[in-house]
Amino acid sequence: MINDKNLTTYSTSDVVHYYQYLQQLQPAEETIIQLLKPKLPTMKMLDLGVGGGRTTQHFFPLVKDYIGVDYSSAMINACQQRFNQSYPSITLMVGDARNLSDFEDNSFDFILFSFNGIDYISHEHRLKVLQEISRIGKSGGYFFFSSHNLQAIEKQFNWKYHLSFNPFKTYVNLIMFAFLRGFNASLTYQTIQQNQYAILRDESHNFRLQTYYIRASEQIKQLEPLFKDIKVYSWKTGLELTTNHERMSCSDMWLYYLCCFH
Repeated sequence: MINDKNLTTYSTSDVVHYYQYLQQLQPAEETIIQLLKPKLPTMKMLDLGVGGGRTTQHFFPLVKDYIGVDYSSAMINACQQRFNQSYPSITLMVGDARNLSDFEDNSFDFILFSFNGIDYISHEHRLKVLQEISRIGKSGGYFFFSSHNLQAIEKQFNWKYHLSFNPFKTYVNLIMFAFLRGFNASLTYQTIQQNQYAILRDESHNFRLQTYYIRASEQIKQLEPLFKDIKVYSWKTGLELTTNHERMSCSDMWLYYLCCFH
């Protein structure tokens, strides 16, 4: 049911409209473009969770072949409207990352799953997505994606974090804290501290989405059986977080992961 509710949200006109007009890359995405730029002209790319095409305009002109996929037909329609004139040959299609049977093994040199698209499905389906992506990726190619950081949301569940010397700011913070706790009555600060991942409703799109949050150490464990050379990047700065201490102390609301196909 989590997936159906999230898909419904991603198909509503206001949410589609929001994503249709996003344009900027995130700092970590800028880092990866620069890192892969010499190789991109020879790469076949799969852009999963393409949404309204935020990443399309940046990657389509740089790669050899490009396919954009989203499980929301409304998003794909919006993306087609956005790029029909500028990129008439572009391939955009409705598809689900949990079942990529439309693509053969070893099909892509570069797979992107940005804007935390992998975070809007269940834990079991998340592991299935990683398996599917591993299957269709070419040896020596790259998988790059972002995911919500459990360490960042953890402190949001601690009421003390919301206190400030500014009374008005404290008031606003506590109101948002009340909404967060109200929409996630089964979760407490203590239970989140004890977990490696959690699915919760955060404030994005007015608490309509159920979102998967995970610690960097746990995400690396999920990736290790399927991928190699795993690196973690700060969403805000685009810099690589090279040590466990840097990853554990990072308060970015989401992190980016780059890894290679075996």
